[in-house]
Amino acid sequence: MPRILATLGAAVLLARAAAAADLPARWDELTASDWPRAMEASASTVILPIGILEKHGPHAPMGSDLIHVREWAARATKREYAVVFPDFFYGQINEARHQPGTFSLPPRVVWDLLEATCDEMGRNGFKKILIVNGHGGNPELIRYFLQTQLGRRRDYVAYFFTPGSDPAVDARVAALRRSDPAEDMHAGERETSTLLYLRPDLMQMDRATTESGADQKRLALPGLYTPIWWYAGFPNHYAGEGAKATTELGRVLTEARVDALVRALRAVKADESAPALQKEFFDRVK
Repeated sequence: MPRILATLGAAVLLARAAAAADLPARWDELTASDWPRAMEASASTVILPIGILEKHGPHAPMGSDLIHVREWAARATKREYAVVFPDFFYGQINEARHQPGTFSLPPRVVWDLLEATCDEMGRNGFKKILIVNGHGGNPELIRYFLQTQLGRRRDYVAYFFTPGSDPAVDARVAALRRSDPAEDMHAGERETSTLLYLRPDLMQMDRATTESGADQKRLALPGLYTPIWWYAGFPNHYAGEGAKATTELGRVLTEARVDALVRALRAVKADESAPALQKEFFDRVK
């Protein structure tokens, strides 16, 4: 029996691979006549890439987070097919409203857009939504949003891509780093390196040292959290040393992230447990 099941599983994978041949991954590039093939090849799975429009130091583009999620999804779906929703930049970015170019919507609008987008994906037949985030200010929003999915019955399951660390990759990154990782949080060496690898044409590296990315340490409240913490430390919306970035570090970080996304995508497409458990849960809710 195990051998028969393995054979059937391999046959399904081969059928999906054939269905995905020459099929666009991006939702906006598919035709209506492509839709049945896309649903089959993706196992009714869609990626929601979430970024933001915000300042990334004086040297990197406003859409840095969008560039990351766009590229990760594009590269991953060449190896494991899924439909990719167009860039979604309606996240949480209140902390950068004092900087030019920031696109910050009211919190209620952000929430409603995210919920309506997922519901509309479900209406279009997707049973699994994989959220891939590129913005450091979004995880709290996304995690709470996913918890509220249990507030009413859904015909889809949402997942949040949260890759763990890989000791081998961590060692390679440590060997390549030229700045303190503890201070590298936004538009610093790590993020600038990945952008140098992905979109060197957009980088203005001669400007990377024209502003300080050091922690200003203007707030000291041990054991407490307040939303002004980021502005207190990094009013320039820049944390780290972007000038120390290298393309090689960017390559290592990017390839590791894409590898992790491919593994996550395959796990989501194959997952039968979460949908069954979610249905069981709602069946028991009175």
